Amino acid sequence: MREDSSAAKIPDADATDLTKPTPRWACPRCWMKTVQAILLVVLAAGAVFYMRPMWVIQQAIALQLWSQGVRSEYVNSGGYRLHYLVAGEGEPVLLVHGLGAKAEDWGNLIPAIAKGGYKVYAIDLLGYGRSDKPADASYSIAQEADIVRAFLDAKGLKRVDLGGWSMGGWVSLKVASDAPERVERLMLFDSAGIRFDIKFPHSIFWPGTPAELAELTSWLMPQPPRYPDFLARDMLRTFRPRQWVIRRSVSAMETEADVMDGKLGSLKMPVLIVWGAQDRLTPVYTAEEMHREIPQSELSLFEGCGHLAPVQCAGNVAPRVLVFLHTALASSMIPVVSAEQGSR
Repeated sequence: MREDSSAAKIPDADATDLTKPTPRWACPRCWMKTVQAILLVVLAAGAVFYMRPMWVIQQAIALQLWSQGVRSEYVNSGGYRLHYLVAGEGEPVLLVHGLGAKAEDWGNLIPAIAKGGYKVYAIDLLGYGRSDKPADASYSIAQEADIVRAFLDAKGLKRVDLGGWSMGGWVSLKVASDAPERVERLMLFDSAGIRFDIKFPHSIFWPGTPAELAELTSWLMPQPPRYPDFLARDMLRTFRPRQWVIRRSVSAMETEADVMDGKLGSLKMPVLIVWGAQDRLTPVYTAEEMHREIPQSELSLFEGCGHLAPVQCAGNVAPRVLVFLHTALASSMIPVVSAEQGSR
């Protein structure tokens, strides 16, 4: 008897449907390949971080700043190409970094000040960061002050709230003294600029070994971190190409040609002096002397912080800066005798 081919066939319940793709979770080989790929990526990332940790850190900082609305831009100014960061909208604030530093070192303050209603610029001084590094420059305080004024001209900024940190504070003092019509308010962060008893060799600013790097860090922070050897080596590698600029800057400062002793009393704009209470590099008595010489100045000391107060204590420094910017009487409201009067 012939079997009826038209009769419906009942599929075997144990049969596997080979027409359907196997889910990845049900495929051991697929799982293994995925795990291997992840491990390779992790190992590659670890190798990059071990070999070039500073590059990884710099990329992470750049990404963080970008996510906070901070833009990296360039301008031709005074015959040089200068790099700067900018964020926010409102009245202009210009921040000037210190010796061996760069615009990104203001990264903890830029977004906070911008959110307070200001357009914040942070410049790379000549020879620093991504700005030009001419071989024939002196990198003196006077030259860097000229660079700051040229930057203001290039960006069409007639008046700004000006802030300077360490050597950048000295540069800012020079700008405010020579061109008070350009500075609405002045902010000094652990600033150099007047004579004080220097208890460290200038060579600490160009470390060549992990031990020398640790020595520099101990002068900058009250509780310095201990860097792993691979990180210390890469930090020294990144420092090395710019040491000649730092040496030349220090040589120019050693001449004391631009010291501000006896000149601070001529400043008429509002001045905020911000200092780490444990600053060993520019000791607190320097801040107190500046405060005495500038009668209208305000002095704020931050406990637990050293020379890097804008980094270590940014959470407390930023609100203090905003209070000052919001409440201090603008210098445009104070009579200033100058060759020309600008406006923002």
